[in-house]
Amino acid sequence: MKNEHRISRREYLTSSAAMAAAAMTLPGTSVADETSPLIQGKAEHVISIWLGGGMGQVDTFDPKAIGDAKANKAGSLYGSVDTAVPGVRVCEHLKRIAPLMDRVTAVRTVHHEVIDEHAAATNRMHTGRPISGAIKYPSLGSMIAHERGTVNEDVPPYVLIGYPNVTRGPGFLGARHGYLYLTDTSRGPTGLSRPDFMTAARQARRENFLSTLRSAGDATHSEPVRDYDEAIERSLALSSPEFNRVFNLDAESAVLRNRYGGEFGQRCLLARRLVQRGVRFIEVSHNLSFINGAGWDVHNEGILNQHGLIQEMDTALAALITDLEVQGILDKTLISITTEFGRPSSFDSRGGRAHQGTAFSCVLAGGGLNHKGAWGETDELSKKIISSPVSVPDFFATVMATVGMDYGKSLYDGDRPVPITDGGLPIAELFS
Repeated sequence: MKNEHRISRREYLTSSAAMAAAAMTLPGTSVADETSPLIQGKAEHVISIWLGGGMGQVDTFDPKAIGDAKANKAGSLYGSVDTAVPGVRVCEHLKRIAPLMDRVTAVRTVHHEVIDEHAAATNRMHTGRPISGAIKYPSLGSMIAHERGTVNEDVPPYVLIGYPNVTRGPGFLGARHGYLYLTDTSRGPTGLSRPDFMTAARQARRENFLSTLRSAGDATHSEPVRDYDEAIERSLALSSPEFNRVFNLDAESAVLRNRYGGEFGQRCLLARRLVQRGVRFIEVSHNLSFINGAGWDVHNEGILNQHGLIQEMDTALAALITDLEVQGILDKTLISITTEFGRPSSFDSRGGRAHQGTAFSCVLAGGGLNHKGAWGETDELSKKIISSPVSVPDFFATVMATVGMDYGKSLYDGDRPVPITDGGLPIAELFS
């Protein structure tokens, strides 16, 4: 079965006409042509941090003048601080990130049209596409796993540290490009470690029985069945003690573990260990701790303790960037921070914030990029994009280009070509 080809000019224009028409209303928009050179970086891994619920950009990476919920005055909830990049400021609760912003680019002008539906926006930010009844699109993690594979054959290409969800899945690429997942850093992935009652001899008997059943049956020509069989084989290979040692965070010093902070920080530390083991793409979820009672979905009173969530992210992210640098692998590892949408600078009736997809921030760090501290500009309320808009396909193309992928090719759903980024273009200035 076909699975890829380089997108032609005709296919590109057909697939992206609607997107381009809408984007042309934004200042600074450019349209690619067939002579655009392919941009490719040299990073090898991606650690994708997912902030489920919707991170408010005005309260984190795109601060504005202070607002007042009681006076119904729009603006940031917190003050801002200078960073290592002149002219770039971030929220005062990002004090550990601030001196590291020369290794970071806050992309302040990401946008899409999904506003009121978390599930649809989560799908958009994982697949780069609107939900379709005709095509089951693969996630960014699965596309990178498909294109780049693993550095080492005895590790999975894609690990999810968080609860499984179809939006993170392989879609039409098939199960072999799916993820291995775990939900608790104190334990390895469910199903890879033998339970106490399962002796090595008993497992060997089960594997022999499975082999007998397979050899007795006819060879299957069903791709889903073959994918499932491959997934079983991979699971058996990954159940080895050698691979499972990567999940033993006690092997790290207590000083380093404390530097990363709580459970979210431990997930980031595990992500670093998985990178060193050869995993290509790791998603780390930060929507499970709910230390403020609402996670990043800060409607109403949920915003009151939002600062604790920001501080937790600040601690873990600063530790991860510094640790990767100490290990000598920051330039080979792209950190990507995404969320389903942003938040308006205005307040709701009880002091929280609603949803906003027209302009919000995602973040890139490391990966050998020429970082700017910030990219793009929004207006004084972070409501409208002033310059350098970045669509979701553009953001995907930037991530793909960083790890040396061809963001202009097509994959195949059966015989149907599907552009890998829906015509997205990388932020070229980050590669100069």
